[in-house]
Amino acid sequence: MSASPLVGWDDVAAVAPDGLAVLDREGQFVRLNPAGAAMCGAREESDLLGTPSPFALAEGDCTCPTGLLEERSQERVAHWVPASGARREFAYRARALPDSRYTVVSFRDMTAAWHRQRRIAAIAQTSIALASEGSLGSTLDAVARQIVQADGLAGVQILILDSTGRELRLMGSAGLRHWDAFLDRLLECRDRGAQLCMLDTLRERKPIVVPHRWAQIRADAAWEPLHAYLGELNWDSFVSVPLMARGRPEGVLNAYFAPGQEIGGGTLEFLAAMAEQAALAVDYATLLQREREGARRNERQRLARDLHDSIVQQVFSIGMQANAAGVLGARGGPLPAEAVRKFADEVGALSQTVLADLRAMVHELRPPSSTRLGLEDAVTALVKSTENRTGLGIRLLYGVDLDAVAPDLAEDMYRILAEAIHNVVKHAEATTVTIRLGVRDHTLTASVRDDGRGLAESGGRSAAPEGEGGRTPGTAWDHGYGLTTMRERAERWGGTMRIRSGKSGTAVRVVIPLPVRVPEPQPTDPEDPGSTPAAVPLRETRDSARSGS
Repeated sequence: MSASPLVGWDDVAAVAPDGLAVLDREGQFVRLNPAGAAMCGAREESDLLGTPSPFALAEGDCTCPTGLLEERSQERVAHWVPASGARREFAYRARALPDSRYTVVSFRDMTAAWHRQRRIAAIAQTSIALASEGSLGSTLDAVARQIVQADGLAGVQILILDSTGRELRLMGSAGLRHWDAFLDRLLECRDRGAQLCMLDTLRERKPIVVPHRWAQIRADAAWEPLHAYLGELNWDSFVSVPLMARGRPEGVLNAYFAPGQEIGGGTLEFLAAMAEQAALAVDYATLLQREREGARRNERQRLARDLHDSIVQQVFSIGMQANAAGVLGARGGPLPAEAVRKFADEVGALSQTVLADLRAMVHELRPPSSTRLGLEDAVTALVKSTENRTGLGIRLLYGVDLDAVAPDLAEDMYRILAEAIHNVVKHAEATTVTIRLGVRDHTLTASVRDDGRGLAESGGRSAAPEGEGGRTPGTAWDHGYGLTTMRERAERWGGTMRIRSGKSGTAVRVVIPLPVRVPEPQPTDPEDPGSTPAAVPLRETRDSARSGS
């Protein structure tokens, strides 16, 4: 074998910015230019001559994972683990020489570039996880997995503070097996005198880096309760990053680095970005829990008012009638049949009213499923229940195509109408109500109009003219929980709600656009050149808002 398999090799190799290598039939290095030797972690070419290369000679090796985005999409990927130093990723091209004894390889180091791409993908995937409807635990598990996959870490844990801000809970993990006793053992280590770096992170509100942390823990008897568990992981250094939301710590993200991994500024920046994503998930879950608790509290208050205003008073009346019957019976004389019949009629009527009120409350709490019955049947049941309970005359007018309304939208429209009817019963002192509901021009429209006193005469300020976006500033209902909920339900679907009120009554009108069907490119029939793609449904981008984005 000649010293130089390529004519003019020395002239080209000296100035080439990329790595150049010549391989023999066994894939071993025969020649390397200075740039290639440096990429492989060697000081001189001679250090690698005769050693196996990471490059494949035959076709069919894996292509670059970012090939669709790269100009050099035909490049292949090779992984190089030097005798000392970090693992490298090379993008390369190989070409056999005419005599087939040697292969020439041109390669470049893509470790940092692909690492950045994986980190960007991890942040994007984490944002998707935050927009999903999963639990907080599953979301934080997804964040931990993305970090491990992007940076090749040994493991990640995410712990969050409870509502008191005093206790940590393990909510997300990747790389380490789930162990219910972990926190108990961790507290035991603390009681034995072990230093918990995560507590320093929470107190100082900044990342803490501890090189060779596993060697310190292994040599410290205070950590003995966790030696076996942490020893299952092949790790060395440790980083703890705070989860900050609204200027306060919500928890910590603990990262366990594999032996040989470096902790640089880019690594800390990536961990901080992922910690921010995790903090957003915790903050969102906290706000959602508060909103649910507020909704439950408001609903309990409404039920208490309804019980007091109607059922409690009616039951009290039944008790008074029973006491009156008892007084007459205590006199010892015969009771007139007419008096007994009057008592029985009044008690029976009050009992029926109480039963109707209770059924109405149950109906409002658990309405007929819009998915099962449809919007029209659900609203009809609500109207009948209200008429039986209150004696209010309700005229219900339906349009067409209500069966085309999606179940989630039907549920929200039902709740809007239920709240509007509830307001009429409680405040308007109306005798008749007209409800219109239908679909026209691909829009779901509903209106509730009563002949009651109007908002001003029922205790609120006079209704102002309609504002932009269908909002009605200046009404007494603007600050009410019920009206706010009605408007939020309409706006959730891109709709509007308008209120008009005067001496002749109040009208509420809700308009919600329905999802549209648009054509999507479909393969045409090769035997029919004139064929056109069929129309298919396209989900609105507002779906992301319903899933919590």
